[in-house]
Amino acid sequence: MTGKALLRNFVNGEYVEARDGSFSDVVDPSTGEVYAQAPVSGAADVEGAYTAAAAAFEGWRDATPKDRSLALLRFADAIEARGEELVAAECRNTGKPVQLTMEEELPPMVDNLRFFAGAARILEGKATGEYLADHTSSVRREPIGVCAQVTPWNYPMMMAVWKFAPALAAGNTVVLKPSDTTPVSTLLLAEIAAEFLPPGVFNVVTGDRDTGRALVEHPVPQMVSITGSVRAGKEVAASAAKDLKKVHLELGGKAPVVVFDDADIASAAEGIAGAGLFNAGQDCTAATRVLVHERIAGDFTAALAEAAADLKTAGPDDPDAYFGPVNNANQLARVQGFLDRVPDHATVETGGARVGDRGYFFAPTVISGLRQDDEHVQEEIFGPVITVQPFSDEDLAVRWANGVKYGLSASVWTKDHGRAMRMTRRLDFGAVWVNTHIPFVSEMPHGGFKHSGYGKDLSMYGFEDYTRIKHVMHYLGT
Repeated sequence: MTGKALLRNFVNGEYVEARDGSFSDVVDPSTGEVYAQAPVSGAADVEGAYTAAAAAFEGWRDATPKDRSLALLRFADAIEARGEELVAAECRNTGKPVQLTMEEELPPMVDNLRFFAGAARILEGKATGEYLADHTSSVRREPIGVCAQVTPWNYPMMMAVWKFAPALAAGNTVVLKPSDTTPVSTLLLAEIAAEFLPPGVFNVVTGDRDTGRALVEHPVPQMVSITGSVRAGKEVAASAAKDLKKVHLELGGKAPVVVFDDADIASAAEGIAGAGLFNAGQDCTAATRVLVHERIAGDFTAALAEAAADLKTAGPDDPDAYFGPVNNANQLARVQGFLDRVPDHATVETGGARVGDRGYFFAPTVISGLRQDDEHVQEEIFGPVITVQPFSDEDLAVRWANGVKYGLSASVWTKDHGRAMRMTRRLDFGAVWVNTHIPFVSEMPHGGFKHSGYGKDLSMYGFEDYTRIKHVMHYLGT
C-alpha cells in the first residue's frame, strides 16, 4: 500500500478506519494504474454505520421541514462552491472528461439537491375532512427510517445525489455504499455534508458485493434503494423480501431509438450519436439500440457512423474528449467480447476495437445488420456501441422496440405529431423522448418497467418513495 492513498469510511460525521483491515485497489481507468485503496467493509463496519444512522434518525425525523430544507440548500451551495474539487475526484476515479463533467453533471447535481430541499416543505396528502360521520380523518406522510442505498460506477456523484437527496429531505437517515471501483467522490460528498447535517444522518461505507449484501440483510434499514445491474437488483429484492423491507430498484436498460423516414437524417444522427456515446455508453438510458425505417436506413446508418467516429475518446484533461474510458478492466473485456461475437450477417460500420494500450478506452462503434434475437440487440452492452436495425412499418417498430426484457427509456424521431403521440403511448418504457434523447429535469420522474426495476428517481414521485403514509382518525363525540 506504499505510496497509495488510503481511504476510510465516513460514519457519524467523521472518517473512521475499517475494522477488519481489508482493502481493495482504486484504479484510474484512463491509465489502468492503482492510485488509492478503499476499505472492503465487513459486518462490524456496517453495524457501526447503522448504529450511527439509527441514533441520528430520531432527531432528523423530528427536524422541521424548514430546517431540513435549509441544511440541504447549504449543502448544495457547498457542492457548487467546491465543484472543481469534486469533479477532479470524480474524473480521476472514472476517467471522464473534466470539462464535460463540470458542464453536464455538476449543475444537475446541485439542482437536484435544491429541488428536494424544496420538496421537503410541500408534503401532500388528501384534505383533512369528515369522511365518516362524527369522525375527522387526516393523512400524515412520514419518513420511513434508516435507508440502505447502493450506487453504481457510471455516475458515482450524480447517482449518490439521486439517492440521498430525497431520502434526507423526507427525514430519513442513510447508509450508502458506492461501487467498489468508484468510492472517492462519494466520500468527499459525505465530508462536505458533515458541515451541514447532524452526525449520523449521512454515512458512507465502501466495499464489495459482500459489503452490499451485509448492508441489505441487516435488520435496521426499513428501505433499500439500488441503482445497478438486473442481477444485483434481483439479489437485493430477494434479500429484502425476507425482512419485508421496502425496495426501490433502478436497473438496466436497452433503450430503443425509433427513427422514421420523415426525420431529419443529419440532425437525428448527430443527436443519437451524442446520446448513445455520452459517458462511453455507460448509461442505462443510452441511445444504443436504433430502429430506423428501411427507406432511409442506408443514408442514416452512414450518417450515424460518421457522427459517432467524430466523437473523440480521450483522458480527463483533453478538452476535445467527448467520452473517456470504460470504467474497469472487466467492463473493457465485456465490451470487447460483444465485438468479438458480432455475427456474420452484421457489419461493424466504425470502431469495434480498443484504443491504445493504456487505460480502458474503446472506440465509438456502430454495428448494422443485426437481427432482433442477436445478443447485441437483446443484452445491455454498457459501452460505446450503437446497434442499427431497419424496420418496414410502425407496428414492427413497436414490436421490436418492446421486444426486450428492459423498460427504462426510449425515443421517437419523427415530424408527424400523430405518429409521435401513438408511439409514446405504445412504447413500454418509463420515459419516452420525442426528437431528442437523454435530457433529465429534477421535476420529472425517472424509472422503468419490467427488468429495469420499479420506483422513481427525481421529481415528487421520487420524493414520495421515501415516505410512508399514515391515516389518523379522530372521533368527534364525547
